[in-house]
Amino acid sequence: MKVYIDPEGDVEEIRGAFRIINPELYERLLKIDGSDDFFRYMVKPLKVSVRVNTLKAEVEDVQENLREIIVGKVPWCKEGFYISTNEFSKIPEHQLGIIFSQEAASMIPPVVMELQPGMTVLDIAASPGAKTTQIAQYMRNDGCIVANDVKHSRINILISNLQRCGVLIGKVTVKDGRYFGRFRDKFDAALVDAPCSNMGMIRKNYKNIRLWKLRDCYGLSKLQKGLLMAAYKSVKPGGVVVYSTCTLEPMENEEVVDYLLKNTDAEIEEIKLPVKGVKPFTEFDGKEYSKEVRKCLRLHPQSSDTEGFFVAKLRKP
Repeated sequence: MKVYIDPEGDVEEIRGAFRIINPELYERLLKIDGSDDFFRYMVKPLKVSVRVNTLKAEVEDVQENLREIIVGKVPWCKEGFYISTNEFSKIPEHQLGIIFSQEAASMIPPVVMELQPGMTVLDIAASPGAKTTQIAQYMRNDGCIVANDVKHSRINILISNLQRCGVLIGKVTVKDGRYFGRFRDKFDAALVDAPCSNMGMIRKNYKNIRLWKLRDCYGLSKLQKGLLMAAYKSVKPGGVVVYSTCTLEPMENEEVVDYLLKNTDAEIEEIKLPVKGVKPFTEFDGKEYSKEVRKCLRLHPQSSDTEGFFVAKLRKP
């Protein structure tokens, strides 16, 4: 049975649609937030955003050339802009790799990685490459990025995006990301943009309502802990590891960060950006987490009008 969701509809109708389509998800969302604004924004269409690729053009020049479609700036990313169209095939700058289609919240992880030219950086789950290309531009194409993904089916799009954006320092590998734990103290920084249950991406595609299953989160949480631990082992002392997901599920967010904090000497740092989040969970569904997870950034759709997102900035002493 197909259920129509009207993003402009009454909030009780929106709640009712969630209950019908996926009652398990609806009950989980009630525990995570459950406010009227939360459910309204969960189905509100996402604003279209792009990032200017400074490997190919200056931000000011692109802003001037695209002034007719730019409708605002992304406050936490100086290269990020909201635009009025998603017909990217009609925008030459997109075809040329001068701009990259990227959700605004997704721009946050590379911004907080403290990237500099000459670094050696690990992107442990890189495809399709939005954050990888952003990392490269902050490094000014100077250094080395190991851009890894476990699935052969995703490698072609990763390589295509790196080439289109003029990334010259990307070394593409096809490994289970946990493999990199053997390279102790080798990288200056690492990104774990982990595979997740996509609960935060319902705004982008309503099919995620139907696809979400709680049982999947248990396996994903285990995988995410392994990926984050491997990335942490791989960075040098003083190095930064950023963990991010596009889900709202605490089992995949705060619980994963809590696992690293309790099993290593990792330190967590507050993310200081002009972005409004909600309080991270220090306990959820009978589990208690380190109070330090309050320093994580948890974005619900209504908090900054983005997809649901989670970011943690960690440092190896």
